[in-house]
Amino acid sequence: MQLEITDTPDTADDDYVRAKTREYNSRFMESGYELLSCYFRDTDDTIIAGLTSKLFWSWIHIDYLWVAESERGRSLGSQLLAAAEKEALQRGCVGSQLDTFSFQAPEFYRKQGYTVMGSLSGYTGNQDRIYLYKHLL
Repeated sequence: MQLEITDTPDTADDDYVRAKTREYNSRFMESGYELLSCYFRDTDDTIIAGLTSKLFWSWIHIDYLWVAESERGRSLGSQLLAAAEKEALQRGCVGSQLDTFSFQAPEFYRKQGYTVMGSLSGYTGNQDRIYLYKHLL
């Protein structure tokens, strides 16, 4: 037996570890997930705001929510989040969870009804990673 540590992992090796983890988890919970993305596009079809997420285990997990700086203050982020939550609820989700950094948008998410469930300090020395959730039902 040997331990390997690498910063250039083989994609097949990482896929194998993910597959084995999912195989084990499937004994206890359904496996798989659905993707859900929402976008605002301008008249040139350029994305000016977007949200990406995954739906699994009856929760929506928000990966990214971005609004172009020129479009901020127009409630696009709130509309994207509300649309994703509504669609997730229609697909059987009971809650939403996400994380954000202290320099990003923790107050925005609190205003949208999210509750902080924890945080980790010390990212790049002085930033916090904040974990939030919201029940949709």
